Amino acid sequence: MSTNIVWHQASVSTAERTAQKGHASCVLWYTGLSGSGKSTIANAVDRKLYERGCHSYVLDGDNVRHGLNKDLGFDDVSRVENIRRITEVANLMTDAGLIVGTAFISPFLVDREQARQLAVAKFVEVFVDTPLGICEQRDPKGLYKKARAGDIPHFTGISSPYEPPVMPEVHLRTASLNVEEAAEQVIQALIEKDIIS
Repeated sequence: MSTNIVWHQASVSTAERTAQKGHASCVLWYTGLSGSGKSTIANAVDRKLYERGCHSYVLDGDNVRHGLNKDLGFDDVSRVENIRRITEVANLMTDAGLIVGTAFISPFLVDREQARQLAVAKFVEVFVDTPLGICEQRDPKGLYKKARAGDIPHFTGISSPYEPPVMPEVHLRTASLNVEEAAEQVIQALIEKDIIS
């Protein structure tokens, strides 16, 4: 635990950044099973935001584990720390005025609630609700096959639980939505919440 540290206030306020960018900052917290389409949808939303002139960025689970969280495993304790670190990074980015997408399984209700409580900007939970069977059918990384064979311990949906959101701000039922439709639902939610115009 760090001691003898003091938080330094930025010389540019959140209100000034919002005025300059023309939109508010927020965290779009995408959650769902592996292979549910979190990263695909998050990136489709990011593209739509970019085309609207918004300043945004996607923190992808795999990308973050290449660097910032490469020291963490996939056991429950590591997953909790993974989410805590991501929340702190998202806070820095929203403080800079960005709309931040976070595409992580984040399987536990308590961890997502902690992320919501720690968030310094609006927090929009996006449940990418894809049935396990469809995720397994897609299996873009071959992870479900390995998990079923016992080669991957603590695999969400197989040997480790996934706790679905109770009241997400956006609920994407992807069995009946394509990527474009799902991304548009997220954009509409941002408009309704006065984050973008």
